[in-house]
Amino acid sequence: MAMIGVLTHHWAKADKVDEAKALLARNGQAQSRAPGYGARQTFVSLADPTKISTLVTWDSNDIYDAWRASPERAAAMAGAAELWAQSPESERFEMQD
Repeated sequence: MAMIGVLTHHWAKADKVDEAKALLARNGQAQSRAPGYGARQTFVSLADPTKISTLVTWDSNDIYDAWRASPERAAAMAGAAELWAQSPESERFEMQD
């Protein structure tokens, strides 16, 4: 199976940006302990500081699906819905190099 990258855009409520960053960092720490995790980068938009994007690599789609269904992810992301101004958007990509 091919390694994948998952690009997710999050839009924090203007008064919740620091809390959103902390939650995403907590999620990143939990991900880093998951089987099949590769690497993670977090980006904050220069044009819109409420837009926080993450790019996370995983060994396969199946492994990422297992992470999404895990109790560790549920715990790390607890309370996330209260922080977002709109629903996050996520897309998976097959790694090419």
